Amino acid sequence: MREKAEQDLGQVYDLRLIRWIWTFVRPYGRLFLFSLVLMPLNSAFALAQPYVVKLTIDIFLAARRSAPPRWLIPLFSAAGGHGLLVMGLVYGALLAGEFATFYGQFYLTMMVAQYSLSDLRLALFRRVELLPMEFFDRTPVGKLVSRMTTDIDAINEMFGAGSLTIFIDLLTLAGIVAIMLALNARLALWALCAIPPLLVIINYFRVRSRLVYRAIRDRLAAVNAYLSEAIGGMAVIQLFTRDDVSRAEFDLLNRQSRDAQVKANIYEAGLFSAVESLSWATVAVILWYGGGQVMHRIIGLGTLVAFIEYARMFFMPLRDMSTKYTVLQSALAAADRIESLMEEPVAIESPPVPVRIESPRGSIVFEHVTFAYRPGEPVLKDLSFRVEPGQKVAIVGPTGSGKTTIIKLLNRFYDVTGGRILVDGVDVRDWDLFELRRTIGLVQQDVFLFSGNVMDNLRLGRSEMTEAEITEALAKAQALRFVERLPRGLGEEISERGANFSAGQRQLLSFARAIAYNPRILAMDEATSSVDSETERLIQLALEELLANRTALIVAHRLSTIERAERIMVLSNGSLRESGTHQELLAMRGLYFRLFELQYSAAPDLAGQAAD
Repeated sequence: MREKAEQDLGQVYDLRLIRWIWTFVRPYGRLFLFSLVLMPLNSAFALAQPYVVKLTIDIFLAARRSAPPRWLIPLFSAAGGHGLLVMGLVYGALLAGEFATFYGQFYLTMMVAQYSLSDLRLALFRRVELLPMEFFDRTPVGKLVSRMTTDIDAINEMFGAGSLTIFIDLLTLAGIVAIMLALNARLALWALCAIPPLLVIINYFRVRSRLVYRAIRDRLAAVNAYLSEAIGGMAVIQLFTRDDVSRAEFDLLNRQSRDAQVKANIYEAGLFSAVESLSWATVAVILWYGGGQVMHRIIGLGTLVAFIEYARMFFMPLRDMSTKYTVLQSALAAADRIESLMEEPVAIESPPVPVRIESPRGSIVFEHVTFAYRPGEPVLKDLSFRVEPGQKVAIVGPTGSGKTTIIKLLNRFYDVTGGRILVDGVDVRDWDLFELRRTIGLVQQDVFLFSGNVMDNLRLGRSEMTEAEITEALAKAQALRFVERLPRGLGEEISERGANFSAGQRQLLSFARAIAYNPRILAMDEATSSVDSETERLIQLALEELLANRTALIVAHRLSTIERAERIMVLSNGSLRESGTHQELLAMRGLYFRLFELQYSAAPDLAGQAAD
């Protein structure tokens, strides 16, 4: 009872997924409808061929020849007694019709598949672009790539294998049964005696293949995720001589994926061989019973030959249906995963009626802000501070104190758990998301450069920028000198993640990109922690000009980079512990003083002079 309920639920679930796939096929419904019209025509051309063979045998080759049907008599008369030639031409016309309709149907189906799956892939990418950072924090990149490539390819295979033509296959089977019953009802019943055990076998494999193909997709996604992480961190793996451990971990995932594939192959082979065996068993039954009827002259030899052909044609769709069904199950498992991704909630989005700020001034206010990445583990606790327009404020503190989290909340990568954040007096949740992020520029510690050239990377968000404006931004960021030394200058190609540039050069390009963006507020998240002394000196030279007439929020690790900040806020365990200028905080001899003393412990005289 429980198994039947699960099967019924699975059938309803499959239909729901097919309807979901249909939403992407619907725009090309006319082409798809035309391909569906060609399917029964293709079946009709195929089903007529054994009947023509029967007529040829009964009219021309059997010991007791039969009279031709009325529709053939005019053709025989026109051929001048060349009846076999007429039958050959009729058979050839049927083959040509079968070829033309199959070609047209397959071509149109695959055209619809490519257009609709292209739309699906684009819709999926658009959805992923809207998802909050919290989703990317918990979802491996490899799994997302698997959804957009492997899973969509599985749906494409469903179209290519003709899985959506199963209904037409059922019509073909019905047509074969009708023809066999019309030719000889008793022999038809003997020929169809294999159907009950066949239905039991098909249902057995159908239930199990659903679970297997879902497991295949899960394990393949795990393999892709591990590969993405391992290849990205190959330098670390080699540095820590972790080759053997990584190989063993990948081998385990690979074997799990292999075992799932092998299990699916076993089911598919079992179903295929069962259908094939029953097909030949049915032919044997037809030869036994039908041969006896031919010997007793109850039916003609042509009828027996036609029955054998129809029996083979009957099991061919069933055999193909088994393959189509396994492909369909794989595609539905993939569609299930894609639909789950498409239904991921977009937790961070613009309000229906956003507040518009005509001329942003750049003020920032945190009012009793509380935030936790995981429930019960707050990172920020009742944090309040104000940054006036044009003010330069630095944030320091031990690792894990919540410095970077402040930047993420300001850009609304996450929403606060409690309290609120105001930019120009408006809650960031009431801003249009595009306008908010257009107002706030960000220079991150981990710089991401896209594949392309230098100019394309600097034009992110402002494609209308001229080369002169780009050059000016590079000059302000002290990056123009090294860019001009590149073989192709602004046209220099950037490899994946900017691997052909040093860490310092990537930071300078990131700085120039933020300036080219020309935001009213500039947030710098550990922007100088990964650069050498020379690069840091270049940035220090440009800071005053870069931050002029602009609100700046600077998260710093090197205290030397923020000594000239108008105010320094010291965080500890998500709370604001101290606030003041560099000299005021040193005079307090509190947490900032200890951080300063630790950072300059190798130069105690310098720390002492600064304290004085």
